[in-house]
Amino acid sequence: MTYTVAVIGTGADPDDPDTDGFAMAYRHAGAYRRLDSCELTACADVVPENAKSFGKRWNLPEENVYTDTEKMLTAIEPDIVSICVPPHIHAPVVMTCAESGVMDAIHCEKPMATRWEDCQQMVSACKRAGIQLTFNHQRRFGKPFRKAKSLLEEGKIGSLERIELGGKNLFDYGSHLFDLCGYFTDQAMSKWVMAGIEYSEENVQFGAHNENQAIAQWRYTNGVNGLASTGDGGIVDCHMRLLGTDGMIEIGGEVPLRTRTGRKWKSIDTGGEDVHGPNETIIDAAKQKISARLPGTSVENARPESYIDRAIADTVDALSTGREPELSADNALQATELIFGCWESARRCGRVDFPLEIEDNPLESMVENGQLLSSENQ
Repeated sequence: MTYTVAVIGTGADPDDPDTDGFAMAYRHAGAYRRLDSCELTACADVVPENAKSFGKRWNLPEENVYTDTEKMLTAIEPDIVSICVPPHIHAPVVMTCAESGVMDAIHCEKPMATRWEDCQQMVSACKRAGIQLTFNHQRRFGKPFRKAKSLLEEGKIGSLERIELGGKNLFDYGSHLFDLCGYFTDQAMSKWVMAGIEYSEENVQFGAHNENQAIAQWRYTNGVNGLASTGDGGIVDCHMRLLGTDGMIEIGGEVPLRTRTGRKWKSIDTGGEDVHGPNETIIDAAKQKISARLPGTSVENARPESYIDRAIADTVDALSTGREPELSADNALQATELIFGCWESARRCGRVDFPLEIEDNPLESMVENGQLLSSENQ
């Protein structure tokens, strides 16, 4: 069976990314093009120039390039839709797709949405419509994380007691980290969270507010504790650290992956992959190898498999086999609840127990209400 695929939100120039956009649609398109079971057939973007550039890059028929999402869905009726618009409009676009009733699967960029109520409504709408909804937390498919999970399951550090996270922020960057917490804890539910945040300068990433610094502590129902420190000068000096009864695993610190069960660290081979994907050495070697064998081959065909390639391959395979995808909406909801729980704890100045009983975005509300000092009200 061949699935027809459409992309919503093509973005601008993929070679000039910034905090307004990374043109993730191009990465999604490349992933679908690698699959024999998928045919990229259409795109939509409210900016005509962006849509036309994307269509030209991927050789789409001119009549399949749209600026109106609903018109595209009606005319094309794709089996799979990739949504790559900014986070604050994820929800309305997902809802539009779900209500159209023409597709089998939606693969949406992360983070889920900018309001907790929207996150829940997206998931409910797709379940009602029988649509497989996934979110692009692709780092689960990277070798540093896969090998860390294997080491953990093999008992190399004993029983897991605590997970530590270090990164730029809780929401945009942290979305991946909290999703990985679910991966390492076998999707254990969160019991409570306590957090404090600092927002002295406006920090907007892809149209959404992110704190400048945060410190958070939480606990899962299986007894594992969590600790996150974000922003400059954070106390967690690596991407993730798994602490067990007999040792620890560190991901994305001095090396992509290492373990310690005594006094010394041991580096673990990850085949040239770091926390973001294949490193430059692997990428250059792949291009040279392909180009030497097939002169004139495009860069797209020459690049090694990315984490997004693996993520989309898994979502398509899950759709075809009827199994639960690794990047399921339920998994994303667990990670996002923790993020919003951190911000709600900062708003309440106290511990927050789960399930989370709010509808809004606590950080956004605090900024708009003047509870936090931003560059606009200094």
